[in-house]
Amino acid sequence: MFGDIMGMMGKIKETQQKIEDTKKRLDTVLVDEQSSDGLLKVTLTANRAIKSVTIDDSLLEDKEQLEDYLVLVLNKAIEKATAVNEAELAAVAKDGMPNIPGMDGLF
Repeated sequence: MFGDIMGMMGKIKETQQKIEDTKKRLDTVLVDEQSSDGLLKVTLTANRAIKSVTIDDSLLEDKEQLEDYLVLVLNKAIEKATAVNEAELAAVAKDGMPNIPGMDGLF
């Protein structure tokens, strides 16, 4: 019995390390998004840190339009990055969790 608990604790600790390693790796995974006309482009990491923003000069003439573009494109990019982040972390967590009866539906 105690061996099972110790084994599960070791597995959980190993999974925690894999999650931390995955989070670090996600800092290097880039997600690109752009407006439908290509006038605004953003790049984020899968951990949702903005790496670059490219704005076409024509958008600099209309502050309101630029603000609208930024909100739309950044929200789309964050949504994509979040999906990548959650999928990667869920996969690591699911693979690393011990088989605990009744807990299989949680992951």
